Amino acid sequence: MPQGDLQKTVWVLFAMAAVIIIPAALTLRTVEDPGTLQITSPDPTPLGYTWSLLLFIVPLVAVAWWFLRHPDCSFQRGSFWRTVLVLVPLGFILDFLFGNTFFKFTNHGATLGIEIPAVGGGIPIEEFIFYLTGFMVVLLLYIWADEYWVAAYNVADYRKEAGEVPKIVRFHVHSVVVGIVLLIAAVVYKKFFSEVPDGFPWYFTYLVLASFIPSAGFLRSVQRFINWRAFSVTFFMMLLISLLWEATLGVPYGWWDYHHEVMMGIFIGAWRELPLEAVLVWLAVTYTSVIIYEVIKVWRASGKSIRAAFFG
Repeated sequence: MPQGDLQKTVWVLFAMAAVIIIPAALTLRTVEDPGTLQITSPDPTPLGYTWSLLLFIVPLVAVAWWFLRHPDCSFQRGSFWRTVLVLVPLGFILDFLFGNTFFKFTNHGATLGIEIPAVGGGIPIEEFIFYLTGFMVVLLLYIWADEYWVAAYNVADYRKEAGEVPKIVRFHVHSVVVGIVLLIAAVVYKKFFSEVPDGFPWYFTYLVLASFIPSAGFLRSVQRFINWRAFSVTFFMMLLISLLWEATLGVPYGWWDYHHEVMMGIFIGAWRELPLEAVLVWLAVTYTSVIIYEVIKVWRASGKSIRAAFFG
């Protein structure tokens, strides 16, 4: 795809998001006195968190059935599993090291009661299943869209173009600048405009680093290999699932909640003070997953050794 068309496609993607996000945000801001959910039962959602994982498992199984049987996707399957091995540990590390710093789990009846030891206390096993299935379904949805739903917009001769990439690791200064600006803006907002100025926006910082470190190192080389239309399909599907899952069920019923002092301080009152980070995480997850997947595909398609492919 010519560079001009690529830039236009990316801007169209942001415009699609904006025409949904802006009116939604303005409407949500009209809720000045949010109603509260009155829960009278000590166990209002027995195993609710456990059953809710079907929101990820069912589409995962459906797309995996197509993916694993497709005769022309053997190369993509190898790249998929390697990407999973890179991404899933990121989610596990988040839970092991920062799970109890960022989140709290108060409705114990919503889980199986099996906890994995982590820093600061046990974490429900459902959290780890979520990260495993979440990353897998993001990747599978992107691959399905790239290879089938909007296949007309993927790279026609992937191996040829991958072989022409001099090296995958190439510094992308715009990603670094945007990441720094976002972090500064989050800190300034929290300290001077937020209702919870104490603490530091650590969760937002984690999301920025998890997204913009891969972007800073790889986007310049792989952006033309990304099927941005497939990316948009994946992002909007995951955002829809997450809003049903989190804003409607998870937070209102106490399956999990957030420590406000480590958030940037933008909360959505109509959604039981859901922090903005809970929405942004799906953009970060989709963006990072797609970049890492395409990086691994380019490396494998180039036919070069890891060192030669990444560093020239």
